Parts: sequence; C-alpha cells; structure tokens
Amino acid sequence: MGRVLAQEQEMISDSNVEEFELTAKDFKYIQWFMHKSVGIFLGDRKRAMVYGRVSRQLRRLKLRRFSEYKELIENDENERMLFINSLTTNKTDFFREYHHFEFIEKVLKQEWREGGESHLRIWSAGCSTGQEPYSLISSLYVSGILESCEDISLLASDLDTTVLQTAKTGVYSDESVETIPDMYLRKCFVRGKKQQQGKIKIKKGLQQFIEFKQINLLDEWPMDVKFNLISCRNVMIYFDRPTQEHLIRRFHQYLKPNGILFLGHSESVGSCADIFHHLGHTIYVKQ
Repeated sequence: MGRVLAQEQEMISDSNVEEFELTAKDFKYIQWFMHKSVGIFLGDRKRAMVYGRVSRQLRRLKLRRFSEYKELIENDENERMLFINSLTTNKTDFFREYHHFEFIEKVLKQEWREGGESHLRIWSAGCSTGQEPYSLISSLYVSGILESCEDISLLASDLDTTVLQTAKTGVYSDESVETIPDMYLRKCFVRGKKQQQGKIKIKKGLQQFIEFKQINLLDEWPMDVKFNLISCRNVMIYFDRPTQEHLIRRFHQYLKPNGILFLGHSESVGSCADIFHHLGHTIYVKQ
C-alpha cells in the first residue's frame, strides 16, 4: 500500500526515435526534482519509464520539449503536482500483509485495553487509493476495538491528490472483493445498486472515522497529536537511505510511548534500530 514506482519499461517507439526532446540534462533535473520534492530516487534505468510518463504530459499541453514543460513545473503549483503524480503509480489491495491486521486484533487490542487507551490515534501514511485505511477501520470494528474506545480517529494521507480523491469517494470495483476476508466483507462493506452495481463501498458509519489529507512526508507535518499506530508500508522503498532514516526518526517523534510502526515487507528501520524494537513481520515498537 502506498506509493510504488512503476516497474514496467514503457516503449518509446519502434524506430527508437523519440517524439519529444528529453535531454540527459533534462533527465538529471527530473531526478533531482523528484528527490528534492518527494524523496523518490529515480535511477538511471528509469529513463524510459520517465520519458513515457513525461510524454503524456507534453502531448496534453501540446509542447515539444521538456525544457518548455520545466517552466510550467517551476511556476504553476497545480502543474507541478500533476507532474509528480504522473511519475508515481499506486498499487494496493485491501488487507495487504494481513499479519499486521492480526497483530492489531490479537495483540494491540489487549495491550490498549490493559493500558487504558480509550483515545486511539492511527495514521495511514501513504494511503494511496484508500484500501489500507478502510482495512484498518474494518479491523478495528470487527475486533470490537472501535466499540470499546471512547474516541478513535484515523488519519489517511498521501502526496498524490488524484488517488486521495478516489480514497475519499471510497467506491471500488467488485474485483477488490477478492482480497477482503469474508468476515470483514459482510460486516463492513455494502454492494452497489443500480448505477453502482458491480461496485463496493465501506459503510458510511465506518468511513466517518477517517480523515483524508494531502501530506508530503518531506514537508512539515500539520498534526499536533501523537499516534498509537503509524502504518507506512511500501512507501519508503524508493527513498534513499538518508531520507528513510530521516522519516523513521520523525515517525518515532510522532508516536506515543510504546507506539507501533508498521512497515512494508521489504522495509526496515535500518540504522534506527536503537530507537525501535523489532517484534517481527515488519512490526516495530517505539523504545
């Protein structure tokens, strides 16, 4: 869940002659811009993918070369965001890496109850199209945590404004059902009728607990609360090591004592192991 750069190499043309001008200097600028703006490192092998994505924007604006588009990126905030969105893609599923949800229901439920935690704060950092926060709130509901707490709020954030709009709407195709265990599907989701037939949506009573917000993880964070749980899964895999360490330490600051951090299956806290204890399965507790 969260932000993942596309792995496919997009074809330029059969003759290998590029339709638009994207010089080596232009590509270096794009690498610098994406790293500086959102922490994403684009390796040299990503040039074909970048060219394909940038070409769509140039075609849309009827431009011939990237140098013309660069001026728009630097001076138009909306165009800048569209450019960033175009270079990232978001692939996620409901209840991805299910062991995290089992940990909430089998371990955290008991710990929160014994610790008297009645005001829970959870952050889905890099929520993409919304499957993760909806999975989290479903887990809290089915396990009884939602009912036993006085107050629960779930912040769901992403950099990409396009996927956030999808997340806020919360309507998904029936294909999404394949990754939703039956006990959650029956209790937490409704199937569409008439114009919405063939689609599913989280129940309105559960959706109300989630606040969607656009947040760039490299900027200042607008929250003034600390969290019981932060889930940032499969977001940092394309950040370089210094950026990863910077984010891990910031997450640590925003967690309550003994707060929990979920990372993706190929991620770790790395050199920040001195401030987190690893519980296994990419689950970390604040020390």
